[in-house]
Amino acid sequence: MKISTNKFVSLSYDLNVGEDEERELMERATDETPLEFIFGTNSMLEAFEKNLDGMAEGDTFDFVLTPDEAYGEYDDDAIVDLPRDIFEQDGVLNEEVIFEGNTVPMMDTNGNRLNGSVVEVKEDVIKMDFNHPLAGETLNFSGKVLVVRESTPEEIAALFAPQGGGCGCGCGDDEEESCGCGSGCGCGGH
Repeated sequence: MKISTNKFVSLSYDLNVGEDEERELMERATDETPLEFIFGTNSMLEAFEKNLDGMAEGDTFDFVLTPDEAYGEYDDDAIVDLPRDIFEQDGVLNEEVIFEGNTVPMMDTNGNRLNGSVVEVKEDVIKMDFNHPLAGETLNFSGKVLVVRESTPEEIAALFAPQGGGCGCGCGDDEEESCGCGSGCGCGGH
């Protein structure tokens, strides 16, 4: 069976970023912990899937995605200062969630989910970076197709099941307890 739309696919791979001798291992999916997805359902990068299309179980792959094919160029305009109070609950910043280097699930004004990395915590603002962590990077994938099979109706239904709870940031329905963010928080509270 070959990889095509709605097929369940399981892969092992190494993802290295950078050019030539500067390459650095960023991620590894092994036989024991493979990447599993349903092909053609917009869950993976389009260019990633294009390179796998038509492959069969046991095939190996080695391809490169440029920033334009992957997560785009790094955008300095995606670094923004947000008012500190949108991250506070009862006037207190949850320092278990908001600290430099942490990635926080958030929602934009149109209701789109996005992740922001905390760059700096200041007295009145939180500096956030909304670039994808791999923005501006050349992605080098090499690996093997482990499984190709028909996907089950349950697997396809799971793609369209609601994610997360009431907070809009992947946490439970009780946003104040599960998420550590209060209403009006930057991660999609009411």
